Amino acid sequence: MGGAESKERKVISIGMEDFREIIDKNGYFVDKTQMIQKLLDSNSKATLFTRPRRFGKTLNLSMIRRFFEDERKPDGTAVDNSHLFDGLAISKCGEKYLRHMGKYPVINLSLKSGKQPDFETAYASLKDEITREFQRHSYILAGEMSERERETFESILRGKAENIQYAKGLQILSDCLVGYHGRKCIILIDEYDVPLENARFCEFYGQMIGFIRSLFESALKTNDSLEFGVITGCLRISRESIFTGLNNLAVNTMLGPDFGDSFGFTDGEVEAMLKYYGRSEKLEEIRTWYDGYCFGDREIYNPWSILNYVKNAGYDPKTFPKAYWGNTSSNSIVKELIEDGSESIRGEIEALIAGGYLEKPLHEEITYGDIHESEDNLWNFLYFTGYLTSCGQRYDGETIFVKMRIPNTEIRTIYKNTVLSWFDKKIRAEDRTPLVKAIEDGDCTAIEAFINRQLQETISFFDYQESYYHGFLTGLLKGNRGYLVASNRENGLGRTDITLRENRFRGRAVILEIKITMDFRKMEELCREALEQIETNHYEDNLVSDGYGPILKYGICFFKKGCMVMKA
Repeated sequence: MGGAESKERKVISIGMEDFREIIDKNGYFVDKTQMIQKLLDSNSKATLFTRPRRFGKTLNLSMIRRFFEDERKPDGTAVDNSHLFDGLAISKCGEKYLRHMGKYPVINLSLKSGKQPDFETAYASLKDEITREFQRHSYILAGEMSERERETFESILRGKAENIQYAKGLQILSDCLVGYHGRKCIILIDEYDVPLENARFCEFYGQMIGFIRSLFESALKTNDSLEFGVITGCLRISRESIFTGLNNLAVNTMLGPDFGDSFGFTDGEVEAMLKYYGRSEKLEEIRTWYDGYCFGDREIYNPWSILNYVKNAGYDPKTFPKAYWGNTSSNSIVKELIEDGSESIRGEIEALIAGGYLEKPLHEEITYGDIHESEDNLWNFLYFTGYLTSCGQRYDGETIFVKMRIPNTEIRTIYKNTVLSWFDKKIRAEDRTPLVKAIEDGDCTAIEAFINRQLQETISFFDYQESYYHGFLTGLLKGNRGYLVASNRENGLGRTDITLRENRFRGRAVILEIKITMDFRKMEELCREALEQIETNHYEDNLVSDGYGPILKYGICFFKKGCMVMKA
C-alpha cells in the first residue's frame, strides 16, 4: 500500500490501471516499485515480460511511465509526479535511482485495441492508438523541428499519414521527442500479443504479424533515439522475426529468476491486504481459490481475483469465492482441447482436474501460429496464459521439461465448467433412443453397452464420487421424448436416485438406484443391494398411487469408467 497516509480507508478500484489515478484517488496499491530498481540494474536495451492476462502488466507499465517520464501538459508545462512515489519502496533506494525520476520522454502504447474481427478494423484501431500518443506529445510542435518532421508529425495527427509512417510511428515520434527534450526516449508497449492472438483466432494472422514486425523493428531494433524499452505480453515470440536482430532483448518469462514478485501478489501482500480490510479469516479460503502460481521461485496469487474477492468481502463478509478470472480466447483453447482433443488429451485433462500434473517439454518460443502444430504446444499455451502453472522442472541436457498442474480451485472450475458444457452439448446431439428402448425392454446388456460407451468418451472428475455418476446418468436421460426425469425424488420411505415417468396417463415408470465401488469384484453384489433398497424402502408406492404402471426397477453399479446393470 503506497502513497501518503490517509485516515480515510483506501479503496479497491477494479479495472483502474493508471498508477497516478490510483494514488491520487486514495486507492489501495500493492507496492511494486522495486521493479524500477531491478529494471535499471538490468541495464537492458529492451525487456520483454511475459505473464498471464490481468496479472498487473498494464499497471506496472503505468507506474514505470510515471516514474521516468518528463511529462508535459499540452502547453508544454512540466508535470511533477514525484509525490506519487512518496513512501514507496523506490523512494528508499537512493539517489542512484531517484536521479532518473522525471527525466525522460516516454512513449506509452497499448495494443489491446487491436482485438477486432478483421484486419482492416484492427489496423485502424492500432493506427488510432499511435495517433493518440502523437497527440499526447503534440506540445513538441512548439519547439524546433525540421520541415519534414513537422509535416510527418502533423499528417499522423490528422490521420492522413501513409501506412509506412504508422508502421514506423514509434521511431518517428521518438526522434521528435529527442529533438525537443534532448534526451533519449523510453518506449513502453503493453500487451503486444493481443492483436496477434486475436488475429490467429479470426484468421488474419499473416497480415497482422507483418504490421507488428515493422512497428517493432523500427522502434526497438534500428532506433538511435531509444534509451530503453519495456514490452509486455503473454507469449514470447521470436520465430515470426518480430525481434530479429535485437540481440540485447532481455526476456523475462514466468520461469525467470528475476522479477518473480513484480507481477501478481505474494503471500505477504495478500495477508497485509486482508488485515487492512479486516478479513484475515479469509486467508485459507483465498489460498485455495487464487494462490498456486509459480513465477521464478516465488509463489504468486492471481491479483485480479484477489482484488475482486476482497472488495466484495468488504461489503459482505459472507461472500463466496468464485472464478473472477478468465480470458475468452484462452478459454477457447481449453474448449478445443476438450471437444477436439484425442483420447490421450482427455485422459490428461482428467488427471489435471483430479489434482495431478503433466510433464511437458517447454517451448518458450511458441507462437500463436504454432498452437495447433502439436499437443505439446497446446499445453505450453495454457501454461503461459495462466491455465496451468509449474510445480517442478527437469533438464535432460537438451530440453527443459516442466511439470504442469492446475494452479487453484478458480482455474479448476473453468476446466470443470467447460467439461460439463461439452458433455451437455455432446449428449444433446447424441441419439439416445437405443438407451430408452433398452430400458423399456429390460435389456440390461444393451443399457450397459450404451452407458459404458459414453463413460469411455467423456471426461470424469470429482474422484468418481456418486454425485458425478448421478449427474452423468441424469444428463443421459434428460431430454428424451416421452419421459420426465426426476432426481432424488421422495418415494416411499426414502429418496430414489433417478425416476423416469412416461409422459402419459397410466404410463410406465422407471426407478434407477445407483451404487459405486472401487473394487470391480463387488459390482454384482452392489447391484443386488440397490434392487433390495428399492423394495425395502417401497420406492414404487407413490408411483403406483399416481397411476403409473408397469414399474421397471434397475440397480446400477459404477466402477471407474464402466457400469453393471441388473433389473428386478
